[in-house]
Amino acid sequence: MENPFNDTYFMKKALQEAEMAFDKGEIPVGALIVINNTIIARSHNLTELLHDVTAHAEMQAITAAANFLGGKYLKECTLYVTLEPCQMCAGALYWSQISKIVYGASDEQRGFSKIGTQLHPKTEVVSGVLAEEAAELMKRFFAARRK
Repeated sequence: MENPFNDTYFMKKALQEAEMAFDKGEIPVGALIVINNTIIARSHNLTELLHDVTAHAEMQAITAAANFLGGKYLKECTLYVTLEPCQMCAGALYWSQISKIVYGASDEQRGFSKIGTQLHPKTEVVSGVLAEEAAELMKRFFAARRK
């Protein structure tokens, strides 16, 4: 029997977080951290609400997951995030030693792969999961802001 808890399943949950950010006027990025098919952290961008440039979805998720686990390392955890992490978030993910990162849409301007930020050598990366849905949400957000 196929495991229903796959990358697509969890990315749909991350997209729900991104929709919450959208509804709050935040750039619609959602993230969650999973261990053993259990969501231990869920978040979305809060930079506007908190007046904090570091309050990206990934940063919020890292903090929540570390608190849940009682330690700073996220080994055996997977981050699901709707947009490719930026350099700041990739740096934090490096130090967390997260095992896997799954992201939806690529960030051609500010994504870690474009800038050349390195992740931990043991971190596996999967890109493009529900990328169209994630990119469409970003396009809707910025189109509404430009009116």
